[in-house]
Amino acid sequence: MASKGLFRTKSIEQSIRDTEEPEHALKKSLSALDLTVFGVGVIIGTGIFVLTGKVAKENAGPGVSLAFVVAGVVCALAALCYAEFASTVPVAGSAYTFSYASLGELPAWIIGWDLVLEFALGTAVVAVGWSGYVRSLLDNAGWHLPEALSGRDGAHGFGFDILAAALVLVLTGILVLGMKLSARVTSVVVAIKVTVVLIVIIAGAFFINSDNYSPFIPKAQAQSAGGDLKAPLIQLMSGYAPTNFGVMGIFTAASVVFFAFIGFDIVATAAEETKNPQRDMPRGILGSLLICTLLYVAVSIVVTGMQHYTKLSVDAPLADAFKATGHPFFAGIISFGAAVGLTTVCMILLLGQTRVFFAMSRDGLLPRFFSHVHPRFRTPHRPTILLGVIIAIVAGFTSLSELADLVNIGTLFAFVVVAVGVVILRHTRPDLPRAFRTPLVPWVPALAVAASLWLMLNLPAETWIRFAVWMAIGVVIYFVYGRRHSRVEEPAPRTTR
Repeated sequence: MASKGLFRTKSIEQSIRDTEEPEHALKKSLSALDLTVFGVGVIIGTGIFVLTGKVAKENAGPGVSLAFVVAGVVCALAALCYAEFASTVPVAGSAYTFSYASLGELPAWIIGWDLVLEFALGTAVVAVGWSGYVRSLLDNAGWHLPEALSGRDGAHGFGFDILAAALVLVLTGILVLGMKLSARVTSVVVAIKVTVVLIVIIAGAFFINSDNYSPFIPKAQAQSAGGDLKAPLIQLMSGYAPTNFGVMGIFTAASVVFFAFIGFDIVATAAEETKNPQRDMPRGILGSLLICTLLYVAVSIVVTGMQHYTKLSVDAPLADAFKATGHPFFAGIISFGAAVGLTTVCMILLLGQTRVFFAMSRDGLLPRFFSHVHPRFRTPHRPTILLGVIIAIVAGFTSLSELADLVNIGTLFAFVVVAVGVVILRHTRPDLPRAFRTPLVPWVPALAVAASLWLMLNLPAETWIRFAVWMAIGVVIYFVYGRRHSRVEEPAPRTTR
């Protein structure tokens, strides 16, 4: 029997047995292609249309393409660890479930609570961003929403973002109706989004001026060190200020563009609903990351070739680059692609949120009421509806742009935990069958931890404070409720065969 302490672990065998209980079992319907589509769907958002030019102008020049390669390598280190865990422990919950099997119950609760914040806040932020694109398209068509229903930004008095709230509620309904339907909707939308990106790459290639690539790596510019809470934590700790441009500027840019890759880890939350997780989870996680890295590099090469990096706009660099070359038609296509693309980002973030909540509920750390699946659709309908409504309200009433960094620190924290967990599980359970093995253990996990911690240290100090407050609230809830209701000590249910 596991220890009754805070670090009692839940065996892999027990986790898998829990997935076989009829009223708590999710339907297995996803293939490697579905998982890859999910990954591409959540990774490619506004980042590819906005971040590429912004970072080129402010941090790296044309060398931004190298920054995407660096960021892709960092993500690949974490992805290799996720792939081993997801194929070995094909259970809903992603990093939460992996932590429960390797680090223990309290660390698992902490990472689960962290993921609840990451996915919920991410869903709300993306929904608000989607609403902004759609309102812009409606304004171009001559349709204007009332100010009171257009969100908090710029509102005088009451302000509610009706479009953001409606999007979350519609996607909640789709997720309740089934994963296969969600996968089909995602496939269609991702196909549109990738097509738009390819159009941008191919069309933009005809407008490249090679002179714009000179200098490819501009001369380094040191930044002045700041001392307030908006400064990176490492700057407050050591006085070190990141460098813009030059070779080190590429690494500064990588810490920024890294966040355009966030999302591949959400693929792991669907492990329990995959037909053949041992084979398909590594393919879905690594495949989606590779595709997105190639697209990011190609877009960054095109945009810095179309317009000199010093002239790129910060708000809409790709669209404005096409306008600068006399082709405004493509700017409209980019806005349409961004609006469509954010739909899948929002849905898959909501999917990841509900699966983590479901897994924590099934373990008793949250009320078991939320771990019953729908008798017909075999989806966790109760947490999906609850979280969907809450996030819709948050997205409608809140301006969340300043909280977006919390999504990033939550993701990086999960990366660290998963990488450490791989090493621990290799030592505590060397007997486990592993369909996919992270290469060069412990070196690859150690590099993943070091790279993730470095990027975390480059986040503002105020983000760390908000993160610490959220974690403290989570620890209190664990000791008040979760620890006393945990099912890890219960005998496994008998199954008849």
